[in-house]
Amino acid sequence: MNNIKDIILIALEQEAPEMATWENVFFTGVGKVNASMTAAKLIERYKPERVWNFGTAGGITLHNGIHQVGKVVQRDMKCTQLGIELGETPFEPNSRTIVIGEGISCSTGDDFVINPKLAIPTDIVEMEAYAIAKVCKNEVVEFYCYKYISDTADEEAGSTWAENVANGEEHFIKTYKDYHGG
Repeated sequence: MNNIKDIILIALEQEAPEMATWENVFFTGVGKVNASMTAAKLIERYKPERVWNFGTAGGITLHNGIHQVGKVVQRDMKCTQLGIELGETPFEPNSRTIVIGEGISCSTGDDFVINPKLAIPTDIVEMEAYAIAKVCKNEVVEFYCYKYISDTADEEAGSTWAENVANGEEHFIKTYKDYHGG
């Protein structure tokens, strides 16, 4: 296992119970801190060529299906009192958005969004992708991110997410296998 080319990171086992048996699948836990700690530790240990992040997301402009993420933004960094733009990490220029390729925009924050009117416009919302993308960028590792829309980031999001949490797994498996030729 020390020669893993791909690491797959998913927040919770409930999102991919079948994939939990794969040797290259790891669960980060919820949130940016858990995701970044796990990503950094695994990249250091296995030195992969690619890191994949699969998981659920709330839809803002999209309402169903699996979607490739092309850019991630940090929505909950708020230091505007210091004259720093919403989403920017203080004293770290150009830290608000990380472009990872083709696809939709994803807003990451340590809050479960229940109001789709966000200060930073985005297509979907979730809680780990920005953190993983930042670790991959710093470690110069390819990053692929796909999210399954589990809810509409509104007042019903909690119950809708719970009903749909595992519905993306078949799409995650297909996406990963298609990348590797079947």
